[in-house]
Amino acid sequence: MRTRRAMIALACTACIAPLASAQTPAFPAKPITIVIGSTPGSATDGLTRAMGAEITRLSGQPVIVESRAGAFGSIAAQYVAKAQPDGYTLFMTTNTTQSANPHLLRKIAYDPIKDFAPVALLARGYLALVVNPQVKANNVAELVALAKAQPGKLNYGSGSSSAQIATELFQQATGTKFNYVPYKANPPAVLDLVGGQIDLMIVDLTTSLPQVKAGKLRALGMSSPKRSPLAPEVPAINESLPGYEFGYWNALYAPAGTPAPVVQKMASLVREALAAPNVQQVIEKTGQEAAFMGPEELAKFQLGELERWGKIIRAAGIEPE
Repeated sequence: MRTRRAMIALACTACIAPLASAQTPAFPAKPITIVIGSTPGSATDGLTRAMGAEITRLSGQPVIVESRAGAFGSIAAQYVAKAQPDGYTLFMTTNTTQSANPHLLRKIAYDPIKDFAPVALLARGYLALVVNPQVKANNVAELVALAKAQPGKLNYGSGSSSAQIATELFQQATGTKFNYVPYKANPPAVLDLVGGQIDLMIVDLTTSLPQVKAGKLRALGMSSPKRSPLAPEVPAINESLPGYEFGYWNALYAPAGTPAPVVQKMASLVREALAAPNVQQVIEKTGQEAAFMGPEELAKFQLGELERWGKIIRAAGIEPE
């Protein structure tokens, strides 16, 4: 026969169990906010909204996209780094905040490694080497020969860290030297390239390919490991410059300290969302390709990217601003 004390203990345990279960509901149990460091209408914004809509369908919980643009994504990064680590405030970002800013900015109020829990890599994109039609080069080899024959006379523009560092890597790989003309964004730089104010760029396909197809720019190569299905007639740069490859990426992060089961659940939702036709369409439209990585793989990938960007930036002699 059970003692009175044992019966009371069993009764208390029965009361506590459902209470504990109620205090740890399945994730997600309420709306999720995904913060981006770019403006509404950007490629990152479009991808986040498409993915968010699919996650809403899969989970039944609304996904809110919140833009906190400025300081090359640092404002958004800092905000999410200090958010409650419960999985309900996430950061959709690019290599700019996680690989470039630590080397290009003198002071940033976040640590790209310590302040975040990697969730998932979503997509990778590549760039096109494009020149003004007046530049007397029809391929990579001719551009390199022209640059070496006229050192310091060709100007390149850049409105993003990816465009700048991709061109710096190209110069390091070929022993050439171009004059750097900075822009606040890539679209105005491409307009100046069309107008002949600058000579060349290595820039995202969304911005460059429409001008190439209109005959206003000439594409000499792609920074991808193989030819892009969006422009299969344009060779990969590495076909004439072995080893050259450079790209950008979109990834999702949570604040450091977010419980591992929550991170894994969100990674699973992202993986499933990436397979949706509407998400695939948005990715392809921006010249990217879906490239899922889970938390552990993304952590290793990001660390490698951080080191690679730092090496290129130091070799280029670029001083932090």
